[in-house]
Amino acid sequence: MKWIYPILGNRTVLLLLLIINTVGTVYGYYWYKWQLIDTPPIFLPFVPDSPTASLFFVFVLLAFLLGKNWPLLEALAIVTLVKYGVWAVVMNLLVINVTGDADPAALMLIISHGAMAVQGVLYAPFYRLKLWHLVVAAIWTLHNDVIDYVFFMMPRYSMLDAYMPQIGYFTFWLSIFSIAITYYLCLRKNRFSLNLPN
Repeated sequence: MKWIYPILGNRTVLLLLLIINTVGTVYGYYWYKWQLIDTPPIFLPFVPDSPTASLFFVFVLLAFLLGKNWPLLEALAIVTLVKYGVWAVVMNLLVINVTGDADPAALMLIISHGAMAVQGVLYAPFYRLKLWHLVVAAIWTLHNDVIDYVFFMMPRYSMLDAYMPQIGYFTFWLSIFSIAITYYLCLRKNRFSLNLPN
């Protein structure tokens, strides 16, 4: 598996990922447009979950291209990319199961969000987190769960309304998993780490 890291650290690959993630982030905010219009201003930062996760990663990639690490953004990126990447895959599979219709939009969301989670994990050896960075990311992520499932600001999937309690429970434990995998990959002793790309 170590063979992949020189590829991931290549400036051309980083630039390509920066472009892809920037376009995906802009599209993601556009996808939330109608929900954002109806959202009280105090909740606006917590509604567009996936595009905000990819926005964190855009800044991480930008830092890499500048030969730097921005560890707080790295922590926010990996935790939220794993969480919302996996979450969106599961939700769209559930939509397909409920509706019986695997439309192209759902398949696109499954592929793109699965890729979000994978890229967050693949770049873990490049991150330079300290425990306090993960603590901040954990607070952000769990606070977002409260906003979503106590104040009902979660992404709108009307066909899944009957399952909201179960989805909220699943989402909480997915947050815990994402925080735990970040600790395992980025903070435990003897973890595999790399230098910044040249």
